[in-house]
Amino acid sequence: MITDIAIIGGGASGLTAAIAAKEADRAAKVTIVEKLPRTGKKIIASGNGKCNLSNLKLSEHNYHGSVNAVDIIEKMPDYTSFFTDYLGVLCVSGSEGREGGIYPRSNSSNTIVNAMRMKIEELGIEEICGCEVKDIICEKDGFTLICNDENIRCKRLIIAAGGYAAPTFGTDGGVMRILKNMGYKTAKICPAVAPLRISPDRLKGLKGVRVKGEISAVSCERILRTERGEMQFNDNNISGICVFNLAYLFSEFEGKLSLKADLLPDMPWNELKSYLENIRKSRGNLSIEELLTGIFVKNLAVYIVKNSIDRPMTDKISTLKNNEISAVANCIKSLEFEVCGCSPWQNAQSTMGGIHSSCVDKNLQSRLHKGMYLCGEILDTAGDCGGYNLQWAWSSGMLAGGSCGKSLKGAGK
Repeated sequence: MITDIAIIGGGASGLTAAIAAKEADRAAKVTIVEKLPRTGKKIIASGNGKCNLSNLKLSEHNYHGSVNAVDIIEKMPDYTSFFTDYLGVLCVSGSEGREGGIYPRSNSSNTIVNAMRMKIEELGIEEICGCEVKDIICEKDGFTLICNDENIRCKRLIIAAGGYAAPTFGTDGGVMRILKNMGYKTAKICPAVAPLRISPDRLKGLKGVRVKGEISAVSCERILRTERGEMQFNDNNISGICVFNLAYLFSEFEGKLSLKADLLPDMPWNELKSYLENIRKSRGNLSIEELLTGIFVKNLAVYIVKNSIDRPMTDKISTLKNNEISAVANCIKSLEFEVCGCSPWQNAQSTMGGIHSSCVDKNLQSRLHKGMYLCGEILDTAGDCGGYNLQWAWSSGMLAGGSCGKSLKGAGK
């Protein structure tokens, strides 16, 4: 099969790149090559099916990696221009109380996918689904994609195949491995926007506990980043958006990373200690396991006391000494867990690491192979949870697709 522009991957960045390429060169034959039976599957699953497509608060603080994502995002049309003005999708902010998050007004990710598919059809962009790219052959005047059923010949190539996260949606790292074999440099790769693994022994008794607080990523006693939100404790990991936003640090600090939680961030230590001393007076005849009843759920309350003081839980609260009250307060304000790993790829929303920025120019064209462009998660940038990764997908897809289409049109095909 022969086409002018081939796009590997029919996810957020791939669909956007196809649209941008066709708009830049209406005469070009543009073809999306998708591994799954249909395009847009990962978009449909995003935001728990509600598609948190962007965020009002985009900054360098929200992106991590060698690629300067914010610089590219700021140069591209914003979500209003692309989704509302161009695709006809009404958007709103603040769905489900998530400050700054942008969602389709329908509160359904299908709205986004359907609008993009309609535009794809309107522009005459071809989709080849159920087609897995096994290898890429670089030739003098283009590229040949070695696929499972037939080979595809193209003059320009856009790679939007994603990383390793959520392999059930086709992003299993296969194309990343092809690029590495072609000489592309990658940053250290690990799951991002994902739970962090903790030794099961350290989490014993906490399964199912949810608590709001402040949690910090710490390495060698240095606080790397602090987030607020709800923490969720499971058999062998801690999750929740506040933890997801710390997961990218595992790639740099593996083996030297801990999570330190303040379970009452709005109560100063001295005030907490005084509160516990008053509890000692008012509940003196009750057992120690009731010390924190009224602050935390039973499982967490008992866990904190057990990890603070070496006492039988049947002892009376009135017998607690001042240093033991202080120890309980310290545990509440600084409950620490050593991170022993990241969650599996199927539990990650994004990939930390990818093709290094040194491999692409300002238009996301490959420095190794002219006529090849890269966009989306396959590049070395990972955003926080909250619409940041999808915004990167749209923006990088616009840049790569538009640049690719212009280069083909300028070459006169």
